[in-house]
Amino acid sequence: MWISFKMSSSDRIELLIDPGTWDPMDEDMVSLDPIEFHLEEEPYKDRIDSYLRKTGLTKAVQTGIGQLNGIPI
Repeated sequence: MWISFKMSSSDRIELLIDPGTWDPMDEDMVSLDPIEFHLEEEPYKDRIDSYLRKTGLTKAVQTGIGQLNGIPI
């Protein structure tokens, strides 16, 4: 049996990375729709905007460097 617990990427980073060592990269990167991809139920741009409001993040992935048990990653 599989049990799923939802966790934000920020919470996961905080849980895994040594405190005070997380240094995010590419914070100014934003999600775009260069090929104007559309879904029947919701335009892609509306979907991106919805996720931006929900998560407070400007992109779908967080990148950075930090330490895990004192090891740089």
